[in-house]
Amino acid sequence: MNLNWKKFIVRTFLFLTAEICLTPLGLDDLADYSEYLYERNEKAIIC
Repeated sequence: MNLNWKKFIVRTFLFLTAEICLTPLGLDDLADYSEYLYERNEKAIIC
C-alpha cells in the first residue's frame, strides 16, 4: 500500500479543523458530509 503521507496529513488536518470550527455553529454535519463524499469516491475507484 503506497500512502502519500503529506496528502493524508493535510486532509486529516482540514477535516479536523472543519469539525472544530463548525461544531459550535451547529454545522458539523456539513464537514461529515464532505468526508462521506470523499470516501465514497475513493471506494468507487478501488472496487
